[in-house]
Amino acid sequence: MPNGRKNTNRVKFTAGRVAEFKCPPGKSEATLWDAEVSGLGLRVTKNDKRAYVFKFSLRGKSGRYRIGRQDAFDIAQARAEARRLRTLVDAGIHPGEEKRRRELEAEVQRQEEERAEVTLGEAWDAYIEARRKDWSARTLRDHEKMMQPPGQPRERTSQKTKAGPLWALRGEALADLTPEGLMQWLNQEKRTRPTSTAGAFRLLRAFLNWTTAHPDYRGLVDVAALLNGNVRRAVPKPRTKDDCLQREQLRTWFDAVRQIPHPSVSAYLQALLLTGARREEMASLRWADVDFQWRSMTLKDKIDGERIVPLTPYLAQVLDALPRRNEFVFYSGTSSSGKLATPNHPHSKALARAGLPHLTLHGLRRSFGTLAEWTEAPVGVVAQIMGHKPSALAEKHYRRRPLDLLRLWHSRIEGWILEQAGIEHPQDGGTGLRVVGKDDN
Repeated sequence: MPNGRKNTNRVKFTAGRVAEFKCPPGKSEATLWDAEVSGLGLRVTKNDKRAYVFKFSLRGKSGRYRIGRQDAFDIAQARAEARRLRTLVDAGIHPGEEKRRRELEAEVQRQEEERAEVTLGEAWDAYIEARRKDWSARTLRDHEKMMQPPGQPRERTSQKTKAGPLWALRGEALADLTPEGLMQWLNQEKRTRPTSTAGAFRLLRAFLNWTTAHPDYRGLVDVAALLNGNVRRAVPKPRTKDDCLQREQLRTWFDAVRQIPHPSVSAYLQALLLTGARREEMASLRWADVDFQWRSMTLKDKIDGERIVPLTPYLAQVLDALPRRNEFVFYSGTSSSGKLATPNHPHSKALARAGLPHLTLHGLRRSFGTLAEWTEAPVGVVAQIMGHKPSALAEKHYRRRPLDLLRLWHSRIEGWILEQAGIEHPQDGGTGLRVVGKDDN
């Protein structure tokens, strides 16, 4: 016997003997031992709960291990399990340890199966939540827009939203992503929106790299194999944007924009052209940021936090004529933020009425930098007004021009632009500067 003592309650298990065995009266349990397989027993309690057990001795200590309920095993299966356990014990392995190992392996397998079913959309949502605190509002909005669901209501139009470029991949399991599938997605999306598709791919690549370091998704994607050369070649090549107002188009553009019925939109578009500011910088301008006395504006610079630029004479008149409805200079009654959202639609309509080619809002910023060259303004002055980082060593470390010097050149740039547009340029009152106008030629 496994415990070294003689067991007098051993019989060869048969279906009849197993079924007939009962716990004697007055006892809480009794065990019937099999004569064929050493250590195999049938334990029966006074409540007739019946289970096969295995009795063993390991490292000088005896023990019992529950194999399972009698109704879950027939005699042959119980004997086979007892023999397997005997082999483990002879190898110095405790049956309980082996059971825990199997349970752990089963749990790991279950978790792996669950991980393998995680979709790109589920991991994308976790990615945004994990990075939210590190991103700017613009970056967060870009990521949300890439996975935007279709058919959602818009704020300022009755039209429904269009699915974002990554929406088609949302239901794909991360573990099932393939280069062929990504190429098919790229080829489909870039037919109608190549620029957005290229941007979506860049965000997708950063997301996939993030998954390789996250414990919940690590190992599900081999990024290097997934984004192979064929996939990278399928990504639309970025097209250099060169939309820019030409000198001869200024009169037509101003005529069209000044006729836009919404005064905030009209003023906003003119401000973008006359300052070269980024669209969100100008849209976020508050009345508290505008100093009409000393002719300056404080813009929220995405590079340096903020920058102060001149408030030129004509732009000062345009802003001063706007109604003060709330804290924002460019008020909107339909926007939830209270400030003007990107007015692409009214600008496009004005361009179409005037017969001008398509021009983005960033194209107005580009136009300022380009048109400023006609005035021979120093490149560093224009860059400082626009909020560009200095490029040359001297500009980077030694040139930080005072506001009055920027105002001198900025007023000249504005005066030249207005001259081409056929608009009278007002004097820069209070500065003592005579701006360049048509009478100075």
